[in-house]
Amino acid sequence: MYRLRSFSAMSFLDWISMKTTNEPSVTSWRPTVAGTHYSVSSGHSLATAAAMRVLDKGGNAVDAGVTAALALAVLQPDVVSFAGVAPTLIYLRELNQVISLAGLGYWPARTDVNRLRSEGGQSVPKGILRQIVPAAPATHVLALREFGTISFEEAVMPALELAREGFYLYPVLRGNIERHAAEIDRYLENATVFRPGGRTPEVGSRFQQINLARTIGRMIDAERNAPGDRRAKLRAVHEYFYRGPIAHEIVAFHIAHGGFLREDDLASFEVPVEQSISIEYRGYQVHTCDVWCQGIILLEALNIIGREDVTRFQHNSPDYLHLITEALNLAFSDREAYVGDPRFVDVPTTELLSNAHAIRQRARISPERAFGEMPLPGLQRARSQLDQVEIARSSGEVTAAPDTIYGCVVDASGNAFSVTPSDTMYDSPMIDGLGFAPSTRGNQGRLIDSHPCSVVPGKRPRLTPTPALALRDGQVGMVWGTPGGDVQCSSMLQVFLNVTQFGMELQQAVEAARVAPFSFPNSFAPNDYLPGRVCVESRISTETVESLKRRGHDVQLWPELAWAAGAVCAIFRDPRTGMLHAGADPRRAAYAAAW
Repeated sequence: MYRLRSFSAMSFLDWISMKTTNEPSVTSWRPTVAGTHYSVSSGHSLATAAAMRVLDKGGNAVDAGVTAALALAVLQPDVVSFAGVAPTLIYLRELNQVISLAGLGYWPARTDVNRLRSEGGQSVPKGILRQIVPAAPATHVLALREFGTISFEEAVMPALELAREGFYLYPVLRGNIERHAAEIDRYLENATVFRPGGRTPEVGSRFQQINLARTIGRMIDAERNAPGDRRAKLRAVHEYFYRGPIAHEIVAFHIAHGGFLREDDLASFEVPVEQSISIEYRGYQVHTCDVWCQGIILLEALNIIGREDVTRFQHNSPDYLHLITEALNLAFSDREAYVGDPRFVDVPTTELLSNAHAIRQRARISPERAFGEMPLPGLQRARSQLDQVEIARSSGEVTAAPDTIYGCVVDASGNAFSVTPSDTMYDSPMIDGLGFAPSTRGNQGRLIDSHPCSVVPGKRPRLTPTPALALRDGQVGMVWGTPGGDVQCSSMLQVFLNVTQFGMELQQAVEAARVAPFSFPNSFAPNDYLPGRVCVESRISTETVESLKRRGHDVQLWPELAWAAGAVCAIFRDPRTGMLHAGADPRRAAYAAAW
């Protein structure tokens, strides 16, 4: 028998370690949520609740997923812009088909690369010049029109309510506002919304976004006033944003402040509906968006690891962590060399995802010695024009990336929705009176002409946000994603293996300690390159850390539940019972629900 202690006086790890003869040991801080009908997991509890409302009323996964994504743009405006990016995967059970919506805008036609260099040096400068064509509104409207059942008004109403009436200002959001206070104060709309009176609101205050609420209301009015059926009305919402009054206000602001966006950039924008890219991994067909985003890293790393039965390793043992770190390092090297907008870059996608390439890459991994730097890219033919470019080495700790959020839904019919909306509000001006900044994803552009992510008018910057979706036996197997910039594929890989190979309960898999390599140029300016760096959460044993160091890894320790390690949200269909398990990461404000 043990003596009870105050819960507030003990750590989570102490709590986990407590056992009695009558109770099983605790494997996660939160329970796995499970339901027989539908599940939702997203970066905020209120977005998850909004999606559940839609499902409760009979909406499908697309309806609920769009609702969650729109709500997240209000609830997490530090990492999601209402007019940002929204890469999306949809699984249609009746057709047994995965569809990708390429929710990423392109550099405006008037983009002046020489001006970017003169103002930013080696990096795309902060400010209005990093704004590209906004993609999220078009993506959400298209998803509803083609694959949903509800109106824009029904989908956006929770977001409108949250913007107009406000919500509890939680610590992570308050911390990010305060961290970027000096940048926010440079811009009138940003400061008015996030630091009224020159002060960051306190945790627990009611946080409102009145101008964004008005903008949403105008879009609702456009739908209400449009003639025709549901599809025609949804098209009217798109037109109002991209060819109507909102577009005119965006362009007027850009002209007044020296930006690049003009009417023709917005009027010509349509979201491509594409096939996903995928691989087979031990009974799962794993899908990501195409190579305009970094999802190929997850697929290539899985392919390399697929040569191994990872269950022969102890979970999070030195041998296991060394293997997955080096597999990711190889995949990241290929990203740096080859991956970019496939309309402008001849990406060897088929070759990068081939079994032959995976076998060659696996053979490059030494069980005893880390690469210690970014390995050479894996294809022998024309490895890269980057061979002639000196990649500057950096030092110090990994810096926090401009961030993202994630949400997923599986409905009672077996359809699934996976979205990673994103974009920041502190490094670029919001449009006066509209309450949002057009997509700041130009911050991932490179000012090196030979780089696959080089800045070119009409080209898309390579995107870090990476939704994923896996099928098994002709049904949804798993839907998952995370914020975290370059950490996304690392965290997603480990959670997927935790569930599918190590047999963990979903919530346990999400909470398990993680590592993240950074032995490659960071996707965000100033593109720091830290040779051999791997970040390790401190719950991983000291002995394992020392073993990684002896193999040549440059280890940086993170706290036990590191914010920087992402916030994985996931839904897993248990193949034994058919029940939908939902998990959400306590590293941030994520929450899951099911029925």
